[in-house]
Amino acid sequence: MIHRWSIARRLFVAHLLFMVALTAIVGTATFVDARDHAYEEAGRRMAGIAVTVADTPLVLEAASAADPSAVLQPYALKVMQDADADFITIMAPDRTRWTHPRAEELGNPYIGSIDAALNGQVFTEVVAGTLGPSVRTIAPVKDADGTVRALVAAGVTVRTVDIAVSGRLPALLAIVVALLAGGSVASWLLGRYLRRVTRGWGPEQLAQLFAYYESVLHSVREGVILIDLKGHVVMYNDQAAELLGLTKRSPGGGTESPGSPAEGRQAAPSLADLPLAPSLKELFESGRTALDEIHLTGSRILVVNQGPAVGPGPAAARQREAVFGTVATIRDRTEIESLGSELETMRTLSDALRAQTHEHANRLHTIVSLMELGRAPEALDFATKDLELSQRLTDDLVSSIEEPVLGALIMGKAAEAHERGVELLLTTGGSTAVTGLAVQDLVAILGNLLDNAIDAAAEAPAPRLVELSVQTTAAALEIMVEDSGPGIDPEAVEDVFRHGFSTKAPGPFGRGLGLALVRQAVHRLGGTMTITSPAGALFHVTLPVTTEGQS
Repeated sequence: MIHRWSIARRLFVAHLLFMVALTAIVGTATFVDARDHAYEEAGRRMAGIAVTVADTPLVLEAASAADPSAVLQPYALKVMQDADADFITIMAPDRTRWTHPRAEELGNPYIGSIDAALNGQVFTEVVAGTLGPSVRTIAPVKDADGTVRALVAAGVTVRTVDIAVSGRLPALLAIVVALLAGGSVASWLLGRYLRRVTRGWGPEQLAQLFAYYESVLHSVREGVILIDLKGHVVMYNDQAAELLGLTKRSPGGGTESPGSPAEGRQAAPSLADLPLAPSLKELFESGRTALDEIHLTGSRILVVNQGPAVGPGPAAARQREAVFGTVATIRDRTEIESLGSELETMRTLSDALRAQTHEHANRLHTIVSLMELGRAPEALDFATKDLELSQRLTDDLVSSIEEPVLGALIMGKAAEAHERGVELLLTTGGSTAVTGLAVQDLVAILGNLLDNAIDAAAEAPAPRLVELSVQTTAAALEIMVEDSGPGIDPEAVEDVFRHGFSTKAPGPFGRGLGLALVRQAVHRLGGTMTITSPAGALFHVTLPVTTEGQS
């Protein structure tokens, strides 16, 4: 049954038992200490009475009389009454009692130790006598020569001392009750707090829940990162470490697998100490809510969602729940964007084929009409010239661009530009058969640059031109794309590469991603990229390559 108890109940019961045990120990120790002090106080008081009686000359004179009891008994009873002692016994050195509270005990031997008193010493003891257990002091009565002529015993019964001690019991009980009440209230308040923060779960349930969360963090395909209110990273899982380029570490520090407890944990790192992209660092530090925001890192395109980490609490108090930080989830969108670029290339080629098909149909109709009109020579001449023009354009492009994918891309962009009233001029130099560069990255770079250039030229007044130059040297591939558009403000050059920035009207899927992807691809390939505006906008990309035949 105990295994089903919550942490709050276990702590309350354990703390209550501890307070009961502590109160019992403290109460017992206090009572014993009070009793010992009472005995010591009674011993000191009885010592004073015994010494005072022993020093009285009447006692020494009576010790030499024929009937000491006749003189000393009334005196002893009077002193007992005045000093509030239970008995004062004056005796001969041979223990014969001369005085006693009970007259029938006169002449009987004294019960107790007298050896020390016979040696001239005053001593106190607790011993049982005719009146029961008592605290008594025995003092010698000496003559002028120092000879012990009699003994005086003054005492108070233990029952009397216990009655005095019991007078302190109410205060002791009040202290005990206060300790129990204070401990119980503290236990109840602590248990209430723990019940709220643990939601009534026991340690076994929390351990099981922690194991579940750890398994989820390891198995989930999204990155998860937890950040507290001070900007420290509390935890991130394996996927987040991979996507953000971080060291795998446990929730409280260390370098074990995320989610696992570790000994000797290090302090949680600050966001400022992590190698995060500026946009991601700004998002995490702001703590604002984010929904499917796209952020570019060195080699990845990430989709980030972020929300507050709300503490546990009852449903009725949701509006006052504590916020402990933020939770961000991260998805990798790099492959999707790569597929999107390839799809855009295929769309461009499809549009080019559609445009060529449309023009070919017009030319075919013209040839057929000429044949129907009986103008066969004109039809043959028109078809021959059209075939020669198309073949020459194709041959020029194929001979200039040796990479078939790039050639197909440029052919498609040329057809698209022609359809939009833009002339695409191509200039090549050196061998364009390069190695060491991913064709997907080249397509992303060249495709986005040509798209932006064609858009800018199409919106500008005539002549609408886009000039593409592809030059290959021994160690680099240089791509220059210049358009006849309005150009780019020099102060906005850096903003052009930022995700979300665009000079165009917003499209159905957003703007400002193309040039950011170009810059990412250029950096991934170890190249450089510059923007100038001699007339329109001139993009100059330099990529390190190795040409065919080089070792």
